[in-house]
Amino acid sequence: MRYAIIIEKAEGNYSAYVPDLPGCVATAEAESEIREAIAFHLDGMREGGLAIPEPQSQVEYVDVGA
Repeated sequence: MRYAIIIEKAEGNYSAYVPDLPGCVATAEAESEIREAIAFHLDGMREGGLAIPEPQSQVEYVDVGA
């Protein structure tokens, strides 16, 4: 599966979250940390007998004039 992640600059570091997995977040080295957070989150959902949601979010960029 391929989930979209949002990485945002925070004060002094970065944070990331997964729109399709509410509660799945990471900070610091956001990209590597969010990979671990997704795996941990999905493992917890499986252990809890919850259905794993299919990725739905898409990420696009829009260029605008300055």
